[in-house]
Amino acid sequence: MKMHRAILFACILLLPLAASRAAGPETAGEALLRRVGERYAAAQTLSAKFRQEVPLQNVGIVRKASGSVYFGRPLKMLWNYKGPETQLFLADGRYFYFLPAGSSQVIRRVVDEKGLGGKIPLLLLFGKGEITALFRVDAVDPRKGGEETVLRLSPRGDGAPEVRRIDLVIGSEDALIREVHLFDRLGGENHLYLTDVTINPSLPADFFRFRKPAGVSVVDG
Repeated sequence: MKMHRAILFACILLLPLAASRAAGPETAGEALLRRVGERYAAAQTLSAKFRQEVPLQNVGIVRKASGSVYFGRPLKMLWNYKGPETQLFLADGRYFYFLPAGSSQVIRRVVDEKGLGGKIPLLLLFGKGEITALFRVDAVDPRKGGEETVLRLSPRGDGAPEVRRIDLVIGSEDALIREVHLFDRLGGENHLYLTDVTINPSLPADFFRFRKPAGVSVVDG
């Protein structure tokens, strides 16, 4: 479950982000973050290919995953994993469904909008939060000749108590998030790399509907 919890942490900024502008002159980093918010705020769906790396502390192992991810309003997402064993991570607007590789049980949990914002502002994932109200821009670092910009973010107040720092790698021209690097207060890290990001792809009406795999049971957890 740790890997999938990390996935949630890493993707808190993916879809869609409503930006609020702070009082006073706007810095270049704040302007780019606002552009990211505007870019995603109108999105109804999003798709991308992903690669994720989660270093395991004190073990010297990096857990890796890859595949395709899809988001939709309201409160919907689907992670399709590459690999020989079936895995499931789905939110259908009402429940989260999680099937670990090799397991015969699907864990189901109610999607609680209020609860999502407790330990980490997961509501940003579903377009309920304001990114500039929860995070400040601490540093701006252009790279690849200005093609990309790294924004170093830190939480404002106690809105994201588990997060120490987030580094966002953003396309300078298209304002699309290409990488999310999350560092928590316990020393954990989570690195998410996104390619082929598409805003508002056409998805079937039942795309996020849960379909119970054969031979498994569903338990509430």
